Amino acid sequence: MSDELPAPPDIARDVFAGEAWDRANAFAELLAGPGVVRGLLGPREVPRIWDRHLLNCAVVAEVVRPDVHLVDIGSGAGLPGLVLAIVRPDITVTLLEPLLRRTVFLEECVGALKLGNVEVVRGRAEELAGKRVFDVASARAVAPLDRLLKWAMPLLHEGGELIAMKGERAAGELAEAEEQLRASGARTAELVTVGRGKVEPPATLVRVVAGRTPEQSRRRRRR
Repeated sequence: MSDELPAPPDIARDVFAGEAWDRANAFAELLAGPGVVRGLLGPREVPRIWDRHLLNCAVVAEVVRPDVHLVDIGSGAGLPGLVLAIVRPDITVTLLEPLLRRTVFLEECVGALKLGNVEVVRGRAEELAGKRVFDVASARAVAPLDRLLKWAMPLLHEGGELIAMKGERAAGELAEAEEQLRASGARTAELVTVGRGKVEPPATLVRVVAGRTPEQSRRRRRR
């Protein structure tokens, strides 16, 4: 397998329309160059940057509502948060990442791509809870769903959504997280498939709508 960045597939032109096209190509180069050199992406991933990473993340935008403020938990190399910011200039994105070398890379990418709708925050979700609140939280390959719920739900206002990229493990993780879903006050939880006709296989997401935790509900009843 060659470790060279391949040409983007034809479908990428449709997914990354308008100004997003040049930014997506520039981000692909950043991932394949500095991203690999600094250890944010393995060299074997370079031939799959378009199909496995950029396109796979971009199709998540199909379920992101307009004009929301999204926090990308454990953003790493900016997947999916930075890709969503590229393909959806109407949304505001906070890239939340605890490791310094990754936040430095993310800040350099934001500057190079001239993305005015993105901020980079160094920290953990637990540290941001109670200080910031968001409409949507996204995550990819960060943690099992039950643990991710503990991190994400305190960052969401009531009615906000966690969108977790989970692939073939999605159904199993959703079943295993049943107890944590109740404890976190989730209103609904479901599997969603996106990217049909654009990525193969289509991407499987877990979408959880935040409600009130049992403790919050008890406090409200006492008032």
